[in-house]
Amino acid sequence: MGGLVVVAVAFASVARAQSVVPPQIAMINDAIEQGWADYEITPAKEADDAVWCRRVFLDIIGRIPSLEEQQEFASERGGDRRAKLVDRLLHDDRYTEEYANHWATVWSNLLIGRGGGMGRRDLTNRDGLMKYLRDSFAEDKSYDRLVYELVTAEGATKPGAPGFNGAVNFLVGKVNEEKAVLAASSVSRIFLGQQVQCTQCHNHPFNDWKQQKFWEFNSFFRQTRALRRFVDGTRDVEYAELVSEDYAGEAGDPNDALVFYEMRNGLTRVAYPVFTDGTEISKSGFVDDVNRRQELGRLMMDSQSLDRMAINRYWSMFLGYGFTKPIDDMGPHNNPTHPQLLDDLSQAFRGSSYNLKDLITWITLSRPYSLASVLGSNNQIDDPSIGETPKFSRFYLRQMSAEQLYQSLVSASGGNATGTYEQQEKKRREWLRQFVVTFGTDEGDEATTFDGSIPQALMLFNGELTQNATSTKPGSFLDRLSQSGKSTRDRLNLLYKAGLSRQPTKREVALAGELYRARGGKEIEMLQDVWWAILNSNEFIMQH
Repeated sequence: MGGLVVVAVAFASVARAQSVVPPQIAMINDAIEQGWADYEITPAKEADDAVWCRRVFLDIIGRIPSLEEQQEFASERGGDRRAKLVDRLLHDDRYTEEYANHWATVWSNLLIGRGGGMGRRDLTNRDGLMKYLRDSFAEDKSYDRLVYELVTAEGATKPGAPGFNGAVNFLVGKVNEEKAVLAASSVSRIFLGQQVQCTQCHNHPFNDWKQQKFWEFNSFFRQTRALRRFVDGTRDVEYAELVSEDYAGEAGDPNDALVFYEMRNGLTRVAYPVFTDGTEISKSGFVDDVNRRQELGRLMMDSQSLDRMAINRYWSMFLGYGFTKPIDDMGPHNNPTHPQLLDDLSQAFRGSSYNLKDLITWITLSRPYSLASVLGSNNQIDDPSIGETPKFSRFYLRQMSAEQLYQSLVSASGGNATGTYEQQEKKRREWLRQFVVTFGTDEGDEATTFDGSIPQALMLFNGELTQNATSTKPGSFLDRLSQSGKSTRDRLNLLYKAGLSRQPTKREVALAGELYRARGGKEIEMLQDVWWAILNSNEFIMQH
């Protein structure tokens, strides 16, 4: 009888625990766990709280947590402290600015690249786009509204200019050259998960995109122009303006505004605006009859491709890999690893009115996101780095982005960067520029690298940011740390906790002891050496 009572109580506890799990999180867990069962693998154990805390800070607001923030999290009681931390990072006023800045940076890099808006002759104004995105994320704008505004925006690029609309900076540099080919391919790839750039010249060899389809999609951008606005009385460009204007078509008849394209066999064909699902709009080029970009935005809002691409992108941002590889090439030719979960999450996202904070909550509180980054004997086949499909049975180790590293070093120095926002942003861009590599592809692809080049190594070893972070002047992080704890060992533990979210190993403690003696018993100098080594370690720049 007693055993039955115990079983009944245990069952009731499980039932209560399950009842409080939001259905979207349960859906993720069920789908991923079914995959583990199918592959007969055992997932890694759950990551400890400190590691998970560091992970979620980096993913949601773009930096590691301070010691005080780790201690606040550790002091929480109850089984829902992880949920409380996610809620705090997403909704507490303390983090609104950092949340908005982090996601504005992520999306700026996606929309115009890290080098976009940095050149003197560039029509794009990076500050304008950042302002628009910061405001959008700070006010918790829904994903569909964000996309619609970016695709249909009109106005001036530069903050302070008449008619300023920062959203125009996504397309303003893409519409004038080469018949708006880059505008068409960027919108299709970034928001619909369809890579079509090569179909401007020929049918796609692997998917169902044909050359005709590309030029039909491209036709939506033919009413759009980027106009230069000059400083009064000079030929100096002050800013650009994105406008919709009547389009006469390549045959010169605005009532039948067609575009021509040439096939590989030399024949010429015509195209009008037709969405990817086959929906046609008016062939008129008069804006009063039909605004083609607004029609495109409306059609995109109804497309399931919009939902699936959003889910695939956000999943890959938090889990390291998407459901397809690459994430922005989706369709029947590229089967997702978890097709049902991708569809179900897409529907749930639309059902939540495209609330990004809801989506982030579902992913960060799911079981796959909570796992340790251990590749064990029971899940050895889960290694996407060697070409295996991801099964999400562990958290995949990955490097911080250059932006996360910068913000983490700023945080490690014990506070926010000094100066106005513009001054801070200028410093940040100068620092980041050293990590950016641009490739000569049609999309102007780029990446950031930590490849240990001499300039990068010197910057990390001796740069201003590292010097600030390892300063021992009054009020600095190390100065405050040296006055905390009960013993040198306590302070050493806190140092490792601050940088790596773990305790030092026996060997690391022994090395610290040797440093302590070499420094003649001056503890703060020993702590400074250890802190410098931590900040320059591979482990520091890894998200684990």
